[in-house]
Amino acid sequence: MHKAGFVNIVGNPNVGKSTLMNQLVGERISIATFKAQTTRHRIMGIVNTDDMQIVFSDTPGVLKPNYKLQESMLAFSESALADADVLLYVTDVVENPEKNMDFLEKVQKMTIPVILLINKIDELQNTQSNQNIQNLLGDIVARWHGLLPNAEILPISAKNKFGTDMLLKRIKELLPDSPPYFDKDQLTDKPARFFVSEIIREKILLYYDKEIPYAVEVRVEQFKEGPKNIHINAVIYVERESQKGIIIGHQGVALKKVSTEARKALERFFGKPIYLETFVKVDKDWRSSQKELDSFGYNPE
Repeated sequence: MHKAGFVNIVGNPNVGKSTLMNQLVGERISIATFKAQTTRHRIMGIVNTDDMQIVFSDTPGVLKPNYKLQESMLAFSESALADADVLLYVTDVVENPEKNMDFLEKVQKMTIPVILLINKIDELQNTQSNQNIQNLLGDIVARWHGLLPNAEILPISAKNKFGTDMLLKRIKELLPDSPPYFDKDQLTDKPARFFVSEIIREKILLYYDKEIPYAVEVRVEQFKEGPKNIHINAVIYVERESQKGIIIGHQGVALKKVSTEARKALERFFGKPIYLETFVKVDKDWRSSQKELDSFGYNPE
């Protein structure tokens, strides 16, 4: 029999969901940085073998929304509870288990298999003795078991690939019998333009501080692929003129750096030379405009 199913990854911001997704899929599908709220969309990564298809979904971190963009991000996370065959709830070794209890209460009511992943145990290994690690992990497991008594609990380090093989084996056991949902050569449900905008946004997250990365959205205006290279025009949207000046930098130096680093990453991603042109425009309060959010693809439906 062929097995197939949806394995959805949820949890609070900055616990390592995107790093885990990339390890499980074996490709760099999701942005993974040290900053919280990096993932804004629900992103699928598909793993295929002859007798199995796992459709992983990375989701934005669960948070209490302060504006419409965050409302859309939360809706993506909540939609992952509705169609999962297996749910991966990711936490880490320092997070308060009772953070965002509203969302956790929805997880408590689920009848599908839930695997609770205690990520970043490498951080304990860097600072604690083996005995202390066992004691600390025991306390963390006990607290989570009280909140999610039906969940399987597995300590992992997504960054160091510790426990991920065991996790993958368990997922395979839990998948239902089903024909594949997608073509066997398909890696994701997102188009090429999506990954262009995500890679540019990742470089902005890495190279700018404070509110700038969170006020930025990227739209690919042109994606023209030829046999030997790809020509891309992308617009970086910000909310204020002052932010536009920061993105561009003195004599365009900051924007040139971001564009160069994005081009290198895109060449690795697509495996061919990239010609990338970037522009910066102001779109006031785009994070609070439903019309603008819909145009950027922030519609969970």
